[in-house]
Amino acid sequence: MKIQIINGPNLNLLGRREPGIYGDSSFESYLPKLRAAYPEAQIDYYQSNIEGELIDKMQEVGFTYDGIVLNAGAYTHTSIALQDCIRSLRCPVIEVHISNVHKREEFRHHSYISCACAGVICGLGLDSYRLATDFLIHNA
Repeated sequence: MKIQIINGPNLNLLGRREPGIYGDSSFESYLPKLRAAYPEAQIDYYQSNIEGELIDKMQEVGFTYDGIVLNAGAYTHTSIALQDCIRSLRCPVIEVHISNVHKREEFRHHSYISCACAGVICGLGLDSYRLATDFLIHNA
């Protein structure tokens, strides 16, 4: 089982960026715990602030991996290109958000990628990644 986690813009600042919303842990400090919880899976991680690089990574793994956990950050609310990419892939994509986007600014209430994803998890902090990974492991 191979799962690719992809984080979009500004998520490289987790632990420092708005800790009241995103918490005080970096993703790099969380990732070993996630991998330890699922030793049967290869869990790879990628982050970019650039939309095209996110698409390139999804196209690279989307036909050979068993699933993608995608936190597209702000691109969630703007990117038809990400939606088109997700629709073209063979593996399922789970959309995740650390914060509950529906309790935030109005523009965050709409996702351009949800309609192309197998599911959406939001508002459960970094545990959103574990829940998405668990789903993929047991359902992909």
